[in-house]
Amino acid sequence: MQNLIILGGGYGGLRAIQKLLNEKDVKEVSITLIEKEAYHSLKTEFYALAAGTVADRHLRMSFPNDVRLELKFESVQHIHLDENRIELANGEDMFYDDLIIGLGCEDKYHGVPGAKENTLSIQSMRRARKTYQVLQSVKPNGKVAIVGGGLSGVELASELRESRPDLEILLYDRGENILSMFPARLYNYVTEWFLENDITIVNRANITKVEWNVLYNHDEPIETDAIIWTAGIQANKIVRELDVEQDHIGRLYTTKHHHLPDYDNVFVVGDCAASTHAPSAQLAEAQSERVAMLLNKKWSGEPYPKEMPKMKLKGVLGSLGKKHGFGLMGEKSLTGRVPRVLKSGVLWMYKHHSGN
Repeated sequence: MQNLIILGGGYGGLRAIQKLLNEKDVKEVSITLIEKEAYHSLKTEFYALAAGTVADRHLRMSFPNDVRLELKFESVQHIHLDENRIELANGEDMFYDDLIIGLGCEDKYHGVPGAKENTLSIQSMRRARKTYQVLQSVKPNGKVAIVGGGLSGVELASELRESRPDLEILLYDRGENILSMFPARLYNYVTEWFLENDITIVNRANITKVEWNVLYNHDEPIETDAIIWTAGIQANKIVRELDVEQDHIGRLYTTKHHHLPDYDNVFVVGDCAASTHAPSAQLAEAQSERVAMLLNKKWSGEPYPKEMPKMKLKGVLGSLGKKHGFGLMGEKSLTGRVPRVLKSGVLWMYKHHSGN
């Protein structure tokens, strides 16, 4: 009996489970998912939970119910690669033949004093829920600062504008413009939308310190009622602690077959795996589909393909409230209602295909 452990029930972990359980040949295999929450959550939508436009029950999904799958709701304390052993927070040890690491990411604070202790987050459902509670308690006409002008910061700012029209919202970004990873047509469109909707963009920001409800930009204090940090990610702490080669944000380098170079039974997916692609839910899913295929071959005694098929990613979609959006599909920039409708459709399809 092959014993597979999957760490993390995010987009990568869930897709690996779905693909493996759908295979007719996967019989002599026991799959254990170790996940600290009792559900899969739609992390790409946490900005809406924090802003108060979506209830958290709409962002939770059940894991598959299958005799071959054991669900263990517990936190991981340490991964012992040389012993094929997972140490859990409750002191229990779990042993594996094969391992998939999909523990996701956490905020990266870039060494800014006080940032970790004095800012809110949307990196986990629990933290997004806390952010929602704080934002809804902000007094009328209060001031909210969002640090980081990437996709998360932009979606959060626009959704918050819809939820709380009274608030003064400031978005701080260290670049010349927000959404710097997108073509000019897209970031110009979003910048215009922000201007029309009274969201202040502070470009070339340099956050030097954070105190409780005080943000220091170039050492100048700005008093606020809430500060939310969306200025970068790093791999999960458990992953960063491993003594293997990592990139600048703690993601692990893997072979073309998605396993660690010195551990061919340890596969890494999603925000824990170094990649030339931008981090996304669909990247985690695509990697996990390949890992499921490789495990199938391994368990059947077949060799891995010499060349892996090209990864097909469909592009990126972002929302500006409930009616407008932006996106990049291949080389094509999309703005307006169409990308917003597409994003809603993708979310509906995801829930529908996952049986929720």
